[in-house]
Amino acid sequence: MGKVLQTYPARIVQRIFFIRMHKVIFDFDLAEMYGVETRVLKQAVRRNIDRFPKDFMFQLTKKEFNEVITNCDNLIQLKYAPALPMVFTEQGVSMLSSVLKSKQAIKVNIAIMRAFVQMRQLLEGNKDIAKKIIELEKKYDGQFKTIFTAIRSLLHEKQRPRERIGFIKDRIN
Repeated sequence: MGKVLQTYPARIVQRIFFIRMHKVIFDFDLAEMYGVETRVLKQAVRRNIDRFPKDFMFQLTKKEFNEVITNCDNLIQLKYAPALPMVFTEQGVSMLSSVLKSKQAIKVNIAIMRAFVQMRQLLEGNKDIAKKIIELEKKYDGQFKTIFTAIRSLLHEKQRPRERIGFIKDRIN
């Protein structure tokens, strides 16, 4: 647990995934951070299920879980997990602090909330960069029009038939 907080925020941010249009953290990652078994975390959530609406926490489908495992090399060891994982949004992680009432849970929640905030700030920064790139393309499109035209023509150029290379039996006398 201390290792997670010491390397905050990078280690926590690496555990945030984008699933069903939400930034989420897996139950097994949260359990590790909180210093409890995954089954204990799930048990606490199920006992307080009314605190976790679908926009706070949801269980992955088998298809979603397989897709995540396929795309994330670091999760391959979970391929044959006995149960499908739960994932928690930022609000769900916040709600976990009321279900897991240890001092460690409070510290972990604070670190996770800071990681979510940092991630949100990074995403906002990327929007600004994308906007500036679009503005630059508009501004300099006239100056680079001939280059863009040449590139486009190369992209759309039809391939010419190629001359055959190799041994042709009919040409031998």
